[in-house]
Amino acid sequence: MLLGWDFDERVEMHDTAEQPEGPLKIGAYFDWLLKNNRDLDIYVLRWDTGALKSFFRVNGLMTLIRWYFHPRVHFKLDSHHPVGAAHHQKVIVIDEDTAFCSGIDVANNRWDTRAHDDSQSHRLQPDGNDAGPWHDAAMVVQGDVARALAEYAVQHWRAAGGKPTKAVTATADCWPADLDPDFTDCPIAIARTLPKMDDQQGVHEIENLYLDLVAAAKDFIYAESQYFASARIAAAIAARLSEPDGPEVVIVNPQSAEGWLESEIMDSTRARLFEAIKAKDKYDRFRMFHPFNAAGTAIYVHAKILIVDDQYIRVGSSNFNNRSLGFDSECDVAIDASEVRDDRVPSQIASVRNDLLAEHLGVDESDVHSSLEETGSLIATIDTLKKPGRELRLYQTPDVSDVEAWLADNDILDPKRADDVFAGVV
Repeated sequence: MLLGWDFDERVEMHDTAEQPEGPLKIGAYFDWLLKNNRDLDIYVLRWDTGALKSFFRVNGLMTLIRWYFHPRVHFKLDSHHPVGAAHHQKVIVIDEDTAFCSGIDVANNRWDTRAHDDSQSHRLQPDGNDAGPWHDAAMVVQGDVARALAEYAVQHWRAAGGKPTKAVTATADCWPADLDPDFTDCPIAIARTLPKMDDQQGVHEIENLYLDLVAAAKDFIYAESQYFASARIAAAIAARLSEPDGPEVVIVNPQSAEGWLESEIMDSTRARLFEAIKAKDKYDRFRMFHPFNAAGTAIYVHAKILIVDDQYIRVGSSNFNNRSLGFDSECDVAIDASEVRDDRVPSQIASVRNDLLAEHLGVDESDVHSSLEETGSLIATIDTLKKPGRELRLYQTPDVSDVEAWLADNDILDPKRADDVFAGVV
C-alpha cells in the first residue's frame, strides 16, 4: 500500500548498486509483480487534486484504466480533506512487516544520489530534462512500528472511501537485503497531522512534537526542511535562543521554493521569520544555510528531518510550515533515545547528524565528529570545514516588497487550519 501526494507511473526506479529484476518504470514494474505473484494486491492512495494532470497524459490515463479493471490493483484518489488541503504524507507498507515513512513521493524530480552531481543520467525526467540536484530522506522500519504504520495506512484508505482491504497472511521478512539498520530495539513513535472535518477530529501530533523537541534541546537543533514558514515554530526557536544557555539552531533550506507564486509567498515569509528570530538571537546561535554541489549548483532540499542533540531524530513528510501543522495530512516517525540505557542509540543519532553535515560540506563524517569534539559547536564546525565547491552557504535576507509582504501575511498557500480565511484558495 502506497499513500502519497503524487504518483507517476512513468518514474524509473534506478538502482546504482545492482541491476534490478523487472522493468524500471514503476507502472510496468507493478504489472510485472502482479503477473509473477498471484497472491499480491497493490493499493495506491494519492491526492485527488494533484492527480488531475495524470488524466491529460495518454499513457497515464491508459495505465489508470488498465488498473481499474485489474482485480488486484486498487487505485483510489483521496478527496477526504478540506477544500485546498492536500493528502501529503508519503507512506509505503509492505505486508505488515516493513514500512517506509518519508518526504519522497513516487514522482518526477525525486531520484538522486548523495553526490548530487550536476551530470546524472538517471535523473532525466520523462521529457528528457534534468530537474537538477535533489536532497531527500526516508526512514524504513520493521516490527511493531511497521505494523502500526500499516494500520494507519489502512485507516486512511478506508477514510478516503477505499473498499475493504485484503487480510495480510504473509510472514516473510521484507527488509531490504543489502540495507544495514542504523537503529535496533529502540523507542519509536508515529506523529500525524489530520485536518479537522465534520467526520474527523483534528490531529496535531506533529505540531506538538515539534514544540516539545525544540523545548527539550540542550545543545543542538539540526533541521532540514523544504520551507521555514511557521510562526509558531519560529517563536519556539526564538524563545530558546533568548536563553543564555540555550541550544544552537542550524536549519538547512533550499535556496528558494519551487514555483513563482510559492516562492513569492514562502520565501518572503521565511525572510520575515528569519529576521524576527535574529532579533532575539543575542547570543548568535542561529544559522540558516543552503547546500550547493561541487559545481556550485543549488541543491533542492526536500528532506524533512529534525535532530535534537543526540537524543531525538524524526523523519517524515512534514515541513516547517502551517499546512503541515494543521491543514494537510502528514505522517512522521521519531526515535527517542532519552530512555535508552546504553549509548548505542544516542551515538547513532549523532552519527546520522554528522553524516548529513559531512554530505553537505563534502568531507568525511569523521571530520565533522572531530571538529565537534574540539569546538563543541555545530556552527563553528561548519565554519571550520567550509570550503569552495560542495558547501553550505549562509542564508541572506532578500528585500521583501509590499506585495510579497501582503501575500506572506495572508498565508494564501499556507493556511494553519481548515477554517482560516484563505484556506480554500488554491
